Amino acid sequence: MLRIGAIVLHVSDTDRAGRFWAGALGYQHADDSDFLEPVDGAGPRLHLDDTDRTHLDLWTADAAEQQAEVERLVSLGATRVEWDYPDDADFVVLADPSGTLFCIIDKSA
Repeated sequence: MLRIGAIVLHVSDTDRAGRFWAGALGYQHADDSDFLEPVDGAGPRLHLDDTDRTHLDLWTADAAEQQAEVERLVSLGATRVEWDYPDDADFVVLADPSGTLFCIIDKSA
């Protein structure tokens, strides 16, 4: 089942934004200092990034579910985006019908 795993938020200063958003949302820093997560574990993570654009990371349980979700979303009007994927990519970049990018991530990878 597709779910919002993380919201990637483009910020100019990850430390300052991290302090603000942790306090605003009641989140805590995860192992990776650019990730914030709910203290109770319920809800999506917030990834603060000074290079990437703001987008959703939608998580799937495994590669088969990822492929099925990509196909389902394309049938709903999403388009595949040409991307320079690393060899070990666990994500597929799509765009919604208005052109907004989002990623489908295989969390088992």
